[in-house]
Amino acid sequence: MNLISQLSGVDLSAYPLDGPVPDNPPATNAGKSRQALVLELARRENLSIRQLYLRIAGARGHWQVVGTPAQIADVLEERFENYGADGFNVMAPLMPGGLADFIEHVVPELRRRGLFRTEYEGATLRENLGLTRPANRFTDPGNAAAAE
Repeated sequence: MNLISQLSGVDLSAYPLDGPVPDNPPATNAGKSRQALVLELARRENLSIRQLYLRIAGARGHWQVVGTPAQIADVLEERFENYGADGFNVMAPLMPGGLADFIEHVVPELRRRGLFRTEYEGATLRENLGLTRPANRFTDPGNAAAAE
């Protein structure tokens, strides 16, 4: 088991695997916020080092949703409607197969519920975000920089 990368460089190999995560793990300068997040999870749920590893191994400490396409859509819909989520990053455990499964099975369910668009209105990301195109200072004839 390699918790080192998940705990931002902290080596816990000197501690018993089925023992608690130490209160003061070895110091590191790498990924302080990630380390704090994972250690807080271990403390909040009173996890052993082994349990912590098993908990974060699949989703690398991120929110993990598992179930049928309808169950996954239920969870995403609930999070979207009640917590103001404006999108989700899909981190499939296996690529590209896991992402393909999500697209093939979950996306149609989200579309059926009106939660996933079927096409984009604009031709560019800027247009789809409702942003106007900024003036180009090099091609705008009214710009002094263009005349120089």
